[in-house]
Amino acid sequence: MISNSIFATMIFLASKFWQKIIHWDQQLFEKINTDWANPLFDAVMPFLRSPLNWAPVYLFVLLFVLMNFKIKGLWWIVFFISTVAFIDMTGNYVFKHGFERLRPCNDPNFFEHVRLVIDHCGSGFSFISNHAANHFGMAAFFFVTLRHVLKNWVWVGIVWAALIAFSQVYVGVHYPFDILGGALLGLAFGITMGSLFNKQYGFAIFDK
Repeated sequence: MISNSIFATMIFLASKFWQKIIHWDQQLFEKINTDWANPLFDAVMPFLRSPLNWAPVYLFVLLFVLMNFKIKGLWWIVFFISTVAFIDMTGNYVFKHGFERLRPCNDPNFFEHVRLVIDHCGSGFSFISNHAANHFGMAAFFFVTLRHVLKNWVWVGIVWAALIAFSQVYVGVHYPFDILGGALLGLAFGITMGSLFNKQYGFAIFDK
């Protein structure tokens, strides 16, 4: 009887704690999405979150690695693409379909608080943000594998991922907690895959 009472209390406290987290998440969302609204961000943030706008950058990085590191560069590309694929599948099938959290712009109990900056909300679930997961995964892999080659320039990838993740909240399609979860998943995969690549191949500075 006592154990059942303790268990019920723990469930109640966990439920109250989760409700508090959701409340803080929604408050921070409104701060970013509404209170920080300005014409510059309204123009820049939708641009930042579009993968097509970054295609030339992706192509440049892949060509840079391939031209400078030859066969190792080809394996780098294989590991890089595999990292993104693993992250995307995990985010979609494990988290999104596991939690089925509605996007803020699709939530009937919250959408009135949303300032949607883009022309559509998206039909998928909200937790986690695959945009954040994929870009932090790419940035982490880039950082781990190329930090000895590019030195401080590797931090550009982390800043780039952070800006894209922030834009997801600003335009109104994800909560901050979705971004945090995505970033942690991406970092975990990116660091793991980058470390595996370094152990198996590794880069000397501009291999001949």
